[in-house]
Amino acid sequence: MTSDVGSTSSLNREAVLALVCDQLAQILEVPPADIDEDIPFDVLGADSLALIELVEALEESLANQITGFHIDDEDLEGLGSVRDAVDYVVAKLQLA
Repeated sequence: MTSDVGSTSSLNREAVLALVCDQLAQILEVPPADIDEDIPFDVLGADSLALIELVEALEESLANQITGFHIDDEDLEGLGSVRDAVDYVVAKLQLA
């Protein structure tokens, strides 16, 4: 899975899912194919440090497309799976 995040209009749910999976695969050093949307982060072996790295990677990746894109630290508590992260980012993008 490669993510081609080029403009705000191309940031549909599928593109966000690809971006989250790619970033998480790099952080956890696992093949992107091993990351399923429904798998909880703890089952993937993602601890709180890995989630912070994911947030930083997403903020960096999306900052070029959406000025000021930021994931609030307090919102991390509600993110328990890949699906949660994707839904969160998509919601933030719709508000931008």
